[in-house]
Amino acid sequence: MKRTFICLVSLLAVLSLLAGCAASSSTDTEYRLHDPLPRFRIATTTSLYDTGLWYHLEPIFEEKAGVELDIIYAGTGIALEYGRRGDVDAVIVHDREAEDKFIAEGYGINRRNFGYNFFLIAGPSSDPAGIRGSTATEALSKIYDAGMKNPGLVKFISRGDNSGTHTKEKLIWKEAGFDYEDVQRSGGWYVEAGKGMGPCLLMANEMQGYVLADISTFLAYNRKSNLNIEPLIEQDSIFLNVYAAIAINPEKHGNVKIDIANEFINWLISPEVQEIIGVYGAAEYGRSLFNPIGRGLEDGSANLPGFPPVEDYTRPVP
Repeated sequence: MKRTFICLVSLLAVLSLLAGCAASSSTDTEYRLHDPLPRFRIATTTSLYDTGLWYHLEPIFEEKAGVELDIIYAGTGIALEYGRRGDVDAVIVHDREAEDKFIAEGYGINRRNFGYNFFLIAGPSSDPAGIRGSTATEALSKIYDAGMKNPGLVKFISRGDNSGTHTKEKLIWKEAGFDYEDVQRSGGWYVEAGKGMGPCLLMANEMQGYVLADISTFLAYNRKSNLNIEPLIEQDSIFLNVYAAIAINPEKHGNVKIDIANEFINWLISPEVQEIIGVYGAAEYGRSLFNPIGRGLEDGSANLPGFPPVEDYTRPVP
């Protein structure tokens, strides 16, 4: 009887093992039939993250292209560095001079502009430096003078992170006649945050300081955090802020997915996505947060500095 019981237990164990093997084999077969989607890697600017635009676009492209998007949000300088290292397949940035250098070095190809917005200078409603009604260069000159005289009352919060916004700020200082290194060393009124646009807006809000920001992120954070700073300078051609997508050159990094990158770039300039960009945020903010690049052709913005010849951004990548 005991021997019969032991045999029965052994038989059940063998059957269980065989069943487990069959299940494992079935699972392995199923796994092979459902391989993971290819991963497509992008480094993009913080403003597209802070405004939520990429949360909106990401699932649309994933479904269209049959890929899994891996997105790194960083300032333009860091995003381009990811591209130089071959850590991503494409970059989305907004610094024309840095883009030109990146392409000239052979790291980027097939650049296409796909959208734009504008910068502004925000600050406390009391406006202690008296910049209302000024041009962008006049505003920074006034902030500099007031900050030097009264650093306890006047602050300017800089991104200080080599982002596209930081580059624009340095350009405005240059146009205003300042050496940027002198500005950096000028005292405690000038605060280099080394952070993204959203955190810098919160710092400016807390310190009641001035800040250069893109209008889209300002509107998004004002709605989310009820900022106590407001736009003081908006109308200036130097505030134009153009976003470009660039594929990483496979001749520099053979691992990049150039076919998907080109499909992605063509998708961004397609009528479908241009229409999405043109209305994104309008319901919540009463205005779209970004302008599709085609809108520049209609209202003349394409003739402003920063826009390349029309064919550069309307011609699909082969």
